[in-house]
Amino acid sequence: MWLNPEEVLLKNALKLWITERSNDYFLLQRRRGHGESTGKITGLLVGALDTVLDSNARVAPFRILLQIPGCQISWVIASGAAIEEVNRHWDWLIRNLLHSLSVFENKDDLASFVKGKVKGLIAEEVRGRQVALEGDPERFREALQKFELHFGLPSSEKLVTYFSCCCWKGHVPRQGLLYLSTNHVSFYSFLLGKEVKFVIPWAEVVRLERVSSGLMHDAVRLVTRQKIREFSMFLNRDEAFGAIAQMCDIALRRLLDSEGLELDRQLLQPGLLNKRVLEEQALREYVLALFRLPRSERLLELASCSVWTPHTRSHTAGTLYCTDQYLCFSSKEEGHCTLILPLQEVLSIEKAESTSPLPNPVIVSVRSKKAFQFIELQEREELVESLNHRLRALQWKVSMFRDKRQSKRSVTSPTPYYTFYYDTGLSDEEEIEEQVLRNTVNSEALMTAFHQNQPGNNSNKSTEKVKERLWEDHFEEFGRGVHMFRTEKIQRLVAMGVPESLRGELWVTLSDACSELESHEGYYSSMVQKSMGQSTLATDEIERDLHRSLPDHPAFQNPTGIAALRRVLTAYAHRNPKIGYCQSMNILASVLLLYAREEEAFWLLVCVCERMLPDYFNRRVIGAQVDQSVFEELIRERLPDLADHFPNLSCLSSVSLSWFLTLFLSVLPFSSAVCVVDCFFYSGIRAIFQLGLAVLEANTAQLCTSTDDGHALMILTGFLEQVGTEDSPCAPSSPHSAPEDNNEPPPVKNTNITVLINEAYEKFGDLTVRQIERLRCRHRIQVLQTHEETTKENALRIVSSEVSMSPENLSNAYDLFKTEHLVSLYWGDSSSVAAAEAASWRQTDSGRSFTERQYRLDRAQFKSLYCLLVPWPGNSEQHSDTLGNRTFTLLSQDTDSLVTFKDFATWLDTLYCGELNEKIRHLYRLHIPPALTESEDDPSLLRNPLLSSNRPLYVTRPEAEECDEGKSYQEQLKQMLKDLGKEKEKDAEKPLPLMNQREFIQFCKTLYSLFHGDPEENELFQAIATVTSLVLQIGEVGHQGSKVPQEPKQEMTTTDTSENDDWTISFAQILASLLTEQALVNFFEKPVELAAKLAAAKEKQYHQRAVLLSLQHKVR
Repeated sequence: MWLNPEEVLLKNALKLWITERSNDYFLLQRRRGHGESTGKITGLLVGALDTVLDSNARVAPFRILLQIPGCQISWVIASGAAIEEVNRHWDWLIRNLLHSLSVFENKDDLASFVKGKVKGLIAEEVRGRQVALEGDPERFREALQKFELHFGLPSSEKLVTYFSCCCWKGHVPRQGLLYLSTNHVSFYSFLLGKEVKFVIPWAEVVRLERVSSGLMHDAVRLVTRQKIREFSMFLNRDEAFGAIAQMCDIALRRLLDSEGLELDRQLLQPGLLNKRVLEEQALREYVLALFRLPRSERLLELASCSVWTPHTRSHTAGTLYCTDQYLCFSSKEEGHCTLILPLQEVLSIEKAESTSPLPNPVIVSVRSKKAFQFIELQEREELVESLNHRLRALQWKVSMFRDKRQSKRSVTSPTPYYTFYYDTGLSDEEEIEEQVLRNTVNSEALMTAFHQNQPGNNSNKSTEKVKERLWEDHFEEFGRGVHMFRTEKIQRLVAMGVPESLRGELWVTLSDACSELESHEGYYSSMVQKSMGQSTLATDEIERDLHRSLPDHPAFQNPTGIAALRRVLTAYAHRNPKIGYCQSMNILASVLLLYAREEEAFWLLVCVCERMLPDYFNRRVIGAQVDQSVFEELIRERLPDLADHFPNLSCLSSVSLSWFLTLFLSVLPFSSAVCVVDCFFYSGIRAIFQLGLAVLEANTAQLCTSTDDGHALMILTGFLEQVGTEDSPCAPSSPHSAPEDNNEPPPVKNTNITVLINEAYEKFGDLTVRQIERLRCRHRIQVLQTHEETTKENALRIVSSEVSMSPENLSNAYDLFKTEHLVSLYWGDSSSVAAAEAASWRQTDSGRSFTERQYRLDRAQFKSLYCLLVPWPGNSEQHSDTLGNRTFTLLSQDTDSLVTFKDFATWLDTLYCGELNEKIRHLYRLHIPPALTESEDDPSLLRNPLLSSNRPLYVTRPEAEECDEGKSYQEQLKQMLKDLGKEKEKDAEKPLPLMNQREFIQFCKTLYSLFHGDPEENELFQAIATVTSLVLQIGEVGHQGSKVPQEPKQEMTTTDTSENDDWTISFAQILASLLTEQALVNFFEKPVELAAKLAAAKEKQYHQRAVLLSLQHKVR
């Protein structure tokens, strides 16, 4: 490859280079030791020196120098890892430059001319390629070339970044390069004449961790299902570890079944990934988590600055983050001072006059008649112009929406808002009132009507007054609304407990649900109208859980509260069908309805499910499980004594799962739990982590004396039940009053929730959002792979009862089947689109179990595995392709042209573990319809399957299936029972159709092809010839016998003679004929080692598919 010219003072310093070709102006040199067959010690030492000291372009084995006659300085202008590439560059120089150089009289002019030409070639090569996006294109180009040369993966496998490091093999370090590409992590080293290289798919990585032990200081351990790899001696281990974790996390979320995990659209296109995109994505994830912004927000600008904070009467230094709809500021110390400005609240963004005390100031004015001053902004002109452009676009959009809304109001009246409250049971007009309640949106919080029934709220009204006064003072100093300054003072106020009169307002403000509410006027009412009356699985589950939501609270012992809860949950399920409804959402929505208006409660629920707890409420609660894994690591790090007592922390995490899913609402007394919700809306999930650690830390002594998991659960449950507030202290519960049982924990001392929250802030306040996000990225890998293992176990358990192969072989067959699917996703034309469509299909196809839908193969994928696993290697390539097509058609006839793992395993079991008659039966079925078609001679039907290999799982469901979505839960259960009945009927062995003469000829051709290359080939050919003759005689006799009664009608059926002349034969007749020849019996009963075949297929599969897909890309 061409290089930016670099000076070389000594052309053969230390005799490290050997000149291969030369002329007056150029030298082609080879690195000593490269390509030498004698293995001289000098060559080995030079190679080792190159590997250990550096891995960049300067030690490529071949290079071209520019030399000027009479000059001591030369310039490296090209290098390469292969002699063929360098020879191409040499030929280009001779052909295009050499004849022109003799005209230069000045040496400097000659050198400048050649350098300019080389730089022009580099610019052409870089243009349009990924390297143009890298910080150091020259070095990246060299690494990219080595990556392609060493591993031979398809061109669609994009190199993202690379690191120089050591890979430990036993106690021996191997210095080399670690390459991170879109679907794999690869390593290459060449040291002392020994080559080490391997490729690991990201889908095989199950765990990442940092280790420091012995010789491996600050190493990165990468654990796969088969091996453990350890890398060390990174120049920047934190950067390398973060990139590895991020790449693995992105790949697993894109490739594996994520059940709706959120992933940025840009990351769904692997070809666009590069190091810069990774860094931007990591920063974006941090910003979204820190300010709890909508997941659709893009980070557009980032600027260091200072903001004027009136409460300190000074400027606070920090960073300004600008997204599509927000301006966000965070101080250098996370949490010290935070400011969120939605653009819809902004009136103007103006530049002020710059002075020495106020350099580059910008004034942002908001609708509440407040202004915010930012100073020390670099590139102020471009930033203000960009912000004003987005502000004008937003204001135009708002005005257009307002005009459209006003025009609609002139035609139709808006949806009325009424509030109905009932203190007694339903009247005789129950159905009419219930219908009214179902469709009426409450305009006030439920607590305003049921306030008097709330226990303990009259006990200390003075405390509420004091809290209200403190908050009013805070509003005057720090501002009121979403754009108020969020400091440590407000954190202390939140910990004290928010007054009930302000709780709903503050929840809406701190979560920024008010911005969503204002920008989506009328949205909730329309969702209620669209969703009410529909019957889905989500609505059925909601109806079952309505009366389980805070059943002790009077608001939900009344039809008003139940109806409001139904509307909120149903409207959200209609808004976000990907989530629909998940248990624990009812408890959360109930509490929100108590303190916020119904529409506000809906938008609060949106913020919690989509912003603050992403991926928590999907079918497998992936987000909650990831946070439980993070919580376990925090316990090991922050509470080592507790971790030592519980080597397996899963018992504690199983208890804490409900803490995270319900924000402690299901385990704390109500008055204490709402204080936790206050902290959650201010600090986000960080507050739940801190409080969870504080609860465990407060009970460490008792937990360390616990004898079993049940005892530990009782200790934590008893402690949480005693946590109260100053207004409503909790009395000791009755179960702990009798200390006779030694397993019973001692009586628990009452704990004030404010004290507990303050202790959590003081002891674990150093836990930051950035740390949580990094831990989430790493632990998501483990959680997703755990789900993959569970899915595999379920699939094997379902199939194992129907096959006779060993569990180990069945497991290996599953791995091959899954890998075949993943390889097509790696390098297909639209792998990201296929993956997205596949995920969408998995969530909507309710006709099959999740395990059956996990992985399925199309025709091209199945044929690839067929060629690797067929037990009869004598098949010619053409005939093997034909049999592969027929086998796929046979297996996929009931599964929408896709083969399931169950079908695949049954087929494999028949070939390797089946009886002779089962193998013959399978071959027989391959030569009759539907496997054998009348138009098989026309290859178009075989070469153009319904699904391409690049879209392996996308299925267009029939209209009947789409109608099933509207069925009730009971109807779907009935349909499942009917399907089970059909399966049992299908399992009953049915007689096979007769085989005609044309089909029998095809059958004989297949048998001949199977025997080719077998050691007993001659005997087998003689045997099959004998059987063929016998079967032909049987067929002729049967045909003649069937013609006798038809002779009187011969004149009437002259048009059908072609059909009547074709004889048929049964499977039983063919089987009986084959059994007469012992050579054929021995051939089909000869055992074939399936384990060896699977192992060989595993070795060949990856390379074979990579080469095939590379050729496909070249043809395209």
